[in-house]
Amino acid sequence: MSSATHGARSRWESQRSFDELGRRLSDVTFCVVDLETTGGSAQGGSMITEIGAVKVRGGEVLGEFQTLVDPHTEIPPFIAVLTGISNGMVAGAPSIESALPAFLEFAQGSVLVAHNAPFDVGFLQHFAAQQGRAWPTFEVLDTARLARRVITRDDAPNCKLSSLAKLFGATTTPNHRALSDARATVDVLHGLMERLGGLGVHTLEELQTFSSRVSTAQRKKRHLAEGLPHSPGVYLFRDDSERVLYVGTSKDLRTRVRSYFTASETRSRMGEMVGLAERVVGIECATALEAEVRELRLIAEHKPRYNRRSRFPEKVHFVKLTREPWPRLSLVKRVLDDDADYLGPFGSRKAAEKCLAALHDTFPVRQCSERMGRSPSRTACVLAELGRCLSPCDGSVDEATYAAVVRQLRDTLLRRPDEVVEAINTRMEALARDERFEEAGAHRDRLAAFIRAAARTQRLSALTRCPEVVAARREDDGRWAVHVVRFGRLAAAGVIPSGADAHQFVRELRATAETVHGAPGPVPAATAEETEKVLRWLESPGIRLVEVDGEWVCPVAGATRHLAVHDAVAESRRSLVPFGERRDLATIHRPTR
Repeated sequence: MSSATHGARSRWESQRSFDELGRRLSDVTFCVVDLETTGGSAQGGSMITEIGAVKVRGGEVLGEFQTLVDPHTEIPPFIAVLTGISNGMVAGAPSIESALPAFLEFAQGSVLVAHNAPFDVGFLQHFAAQQGRAWPTFEVLDTARLARRVITRDDAPNCKLSSLAKLFGATTTPNHRALSDARATVDVLHGLMERLGGLGVHTLEELQTFSSRVSTAQRKKRHLAEGLPHSPGVYLFRDDSERVLYVGTSKDLRTRVRSYFTASETRSRMGEMVGLAERVVGIECATALEAEVRELRLIAEHKPRYNRRSRFPEKVHFVKLTREPWPRLSLVKRVLDDDADYLGPFGSRKAAEKCLAALHDTFPVRQCSERMGRSPSRTACVLAELGRCLSPCDGSVDEATYAAVVRQLRDTLLRRPDEVVEAINTRMEALARDERFEEAGAHRDRLAAFIRAAARTQRLSALTRCPEVVAARREDDGRWAVHVVRFGRLAAAGVIPSGADAHQFVRELRATAETVHGAPGPVPAATAEETEKVLRWLESPGIRLVEVDGEWVCPVAGATRHLAVHDAVAESRRSLVPFGERRDLATIHRPTR
């Protein structure tokens, strides 16, 4: 055997071994699917209204599948605006009982692909289970997750399907119709595969491990986790100048910090941070809630460059209903002890402006910023001419009539938002009938901003009014976790030791808790984000209220009861996961059964 022949055989055997590592992507049949639904949660009662799918292999389209689905329920106006699918369009369409089997037959033998696959696949699995139908052993590829491992900020501003379709020059523009979005996702899939091919990814199995690449330098620093306890707490990465680079929290400090130096942590941003880190400091906490709260406080204090969220809790806005002879709404950055009514806080001025617009759309109070005496004599502005202002400036309205409108507005802010909800829903339905979907969408966003702000204000202010709330919950290890909350701020946390006198422990915890003074208006004596974490714990199953100083109540007809539909719409529209929230999620996975 000549050396040339031996070399050729070796290369052939090497290539064969490489191919045997997995199925080449060019040989895999993918079924790219997209759904339109009436909301964001199948478990919550949302239904499928359309299924669209494209089957491809080796860059060639093998077939397409599309059907409207009769949800046997009214499609909310929000969803109709988003998708363009109306009740009339789905009347007479196949039910999910016949549409799902047809789709499963079409997709048989394929790898399922979807943009934000947990949403689409979750709906399909839910209705398969509801029908008593065994779910096929599909492998699933999520193009959104894959994009977050491949696409950088220089490529696209985010990982929305629309952004990726533009980046890769998709032949179909996503428009929230199932087949069009599926076709666009096909082009995105091929664009991503092309990029990955340049990185040496040629098989399905290689794709599964692509996100597990961690630099050698990153692995060498795993000794920084040594000495940390296996307990809940907060960890701080510091550089050689003792500056805090990143703050995080975990129920197991040592295990979580070690993950930054292994294949479990693949975010490029975190790899850069680990490269600068010289020390990791752990702060043990009595409970997971205390750890979450400490994390927020430390992030706000140090403003670490590698933390994306919660760094600037002071940058908030409020909508204020003033107390003056002719009250008005305004945007402010802080709450004063001035007996005015406030809505918020808002994390951005844009959200606050949307909420303000929703209120002005419903209540014709003045929008000028000047103070007015009880008997103003000025010229009416253009808003008065348009019928959008009662115009107290030129005497068009008397003080009693204006005050009655302000009372309705105040009741809307503090207790019952129905007037705004009904007014804007009516306006949206009219705009949708005239196919003015863009304007209807703007009103939808305004209403959502108002509902979320009102619900948040009502929930936060309810706890903020209480000088003290003491609550306990039995944890997984059988011990009782106790928290003392004062004016919405976590003042103390502890776990009752086994065999200890529970009443004595609570008395001592209260005695040593932080002294907290109430803040003005609806603002808690902490950041809104901290108080919301406390509220979620207080509202979780198994909570026992030990002591409540004050009245912890929310209005029965408050804004919270309207949140579900807006959250469903937001979930339906959500196709963006921030770059900063990358996690070690396998791009392809087999569903658990």
